[in-house]
Amino acid sequence: MMKILIINPNISSSLSELIATEARRCAAPETEITVLTAPFGVAYIETRAEAQIAGYAVMQLAAEHYADYDAVIVAAFGDPGLEALREMLPIPVVGMTDAALASAAQLGGRISIIAISQRIQAWYRETVEREGHLARLVSIRALDETLSDISQVQQNQGERLIELANQAVKQDGADSIILAGAPLAGLARSVSSQLPVPALDGVSCAVKQAEALIQLYPNQAQRSGSYALPPRKACQGLSQELALLIGGEIKDQT
Repeated sequence: MMKILIINPNISSSLSELIATEARRCAAPETEITVLTAPFGVAYIETRAEAQIAGYAVMQLAAEHYADYDAVIVAAFGDPGLEALREMLPIPVVGMTDAALASAAQLGGRISIIAISQRIQAWYRETVEREGHLARLVSIRALDETLSDISQVQQNQGERLIELANQAVKQDGADSIILAGAPLAGLARSVSSQLPVPALDGVSCAVKQAEALIQLYPNQAQRSGSYALPPRKACQGLSQELALLIGGEIKDQT
């Protein structure tokens, strides 16, 4: 049995339920899925500042729980905390963006991302560049309506999201579409017949890639180079679990 821990970096428990439903639907029968929700942060992440906060929440939860799992998934498009977790943890760590981009690249050369807000585009583009896929990205198209309920985006904006995806194909030349973000978990499966190119959901991509990495590289050793453990040094204000993972020595405050 494979055990995968999925961390929702948003504070919205309704999104965690959506993530869990899609993750369990696509997971192999022998895979056990657990979803945790960030204990602090924002309802959904749109900016660099919010991503920084979310990354810390993800690191904290991972430090507390990773030992019981075979892999960790960061379940927010933009992958807050992903590289830090890969530096810290001795198990595979997969991000929704990382997984969706890799899958899209395998399905077609030109990628378009459909997002839930205009503000989110800058952070998404920077994330795509960090992952090395910027040359493949032909567009990011986004909703421009105010979101009254983040957990109801698919129900309230589904037709508009499909329209944006079709525009990306016809006007931008996209060969594959990524429906980005935890609020859109499962949407690709339900609208695939309405799009002329493959549509991808980050949750599904991340689960399947995590399963593959567990089987390919089940006992990831601490590595040298840029992903070596951080050097030991005094730290303050961190939980014991997190301090131990980053090689820190908790400063005596007495």
